[in-house]
Amino acid sequence: MSETSAPVAFTLPEHALAGLGTRPFGVYVHVPFCATRCGYCDFNTYTAGELGTSASPGSWLEGLRRELALGARALGSAPAAETVFVGGGTPSLLGAHGLVAVLDAVRDAFGLAPGAEVTTESNPESTSPEFFAAIRAAGYTRVSLGMQSAAPHVLRVLDRTHTPGRAVAAAKEAGAAGFEHVNLDLIYGTPGERPSDLRASLDAVLEAGVDHVSAYSLIVEDGTALARRVRRGELPAPDEDVLAADYELIDSVLSGAGLTWYEVSNWAASEAAACRHNLGYWRGGDWWGAGPGAHSHVGGVRWWNVKHPARYASVLANGEAPEADREVLTAGERAFERIMLELRLAEGLPVSALDAPGVREAEAAVAEGLLDAAAFAENGRCVLTFRGRLLADGLVRRLAA
Repeated sequence: MSETSAPVAFTLPEHALAGLGTRPFGVYVHVPFCATRCGYCDFNTYTAGELGTSASPGSWLEGLRRELALGARALGSAPAAETVFVGGGTPSLLGAHGLVAVLDAVRDAFGLAPGAEVTTESNPESTSPEFFAAIRAAGYTRVSLGMQSAAPHVLRVLDRTHTPGRAVAAAKEAGAAGFEHVNLDLIYGTPGERPSDLRASLDAVLEAGVDHVSAYSLIVEDGTALARRVRRGELPAPDEDVLAADYELIDSVLSGAGLTWYEVSNWAASEAAACRHNLGYWRGGDWWGAGPGAHSHVGGVRWWNVKHPARYASVLANGEAPEADREVLTAGERAFERIMLELRLAEGLPVSALDAPGVREAEAAVAEGLLDAAAFAENGRCVLTFRGRLLADGLVRRLAA
């Protein structure tokens, strides 16, 4: 860290810090840089042309080091990070040298617990065998690659720049470099995607030999290029019936290949292959989110950083905290979030987490085939059936009403 004034004190209420270390603790690092902007993406990301000379990976990294040091002081007795997730944006644009520097900054601030899971997202086009070998040697244990689809015309609709076969090749290169845990991301429901296109994408995933797959339905987010195209009538909006059929195909193919769902949108080949960092989110853990626009949560307090990389770096260089705003969750909000997150897991939600009206709704959901009857009666847990997974969002609203 360069010689400047230390960041101002960042404080959390005592009730938030109580129990710190008894819950999962992770660190999320947001890399805001992308080579191009995908038409469906509404994440806090910027291309070089959008940033100009106002910010750079160097200024961002210096700000990141300052924020992580601030976090370590603020949490005081925080445990070493059990998980680290470097997301974006396109972290692989930093190159292996940049990602090694990011992990060193996390180690310096918080330390890493023995056996920590360390993940980075990567765009297949900005990786290579040398890249994977270098980050594996530095301590990364898991790679998540954005594949989206194996169909060229689907990738064009999504404005993805990688060639269809590159994601599979990158996954194999990561495995050859010693990564036991590799994820491929799929997006389904893109306008113009046929069942045969989705099946080809799934076949490619299986060819890659990865032990984890994430599959998300396309969401048309306001303000994106894709939303403007749909609004102009150039593309149809995703169809709910098509999305349900796509999900059924995905689950059938992946399950048949030995990858089991452990969260509605995630499948893993084993318990060890499941993403521990994301499980920390879903199980109500704590995490420090560092970087422009990153969100953090500790003990029912959530806060988020200023969004623009130039502002982020400037605030920290001036000895100030980058917090934009925060909220203290009420008991009711925390109960709702627990239902919303834990119900999505294959392990389900304890019936004891519901109030009396929620229990009655759960009993009705069992009768409707949305919750597993045996898990409910024998284990006291609300576990989604396959049909329940398709209707999970609506069921959350019922159980939490």
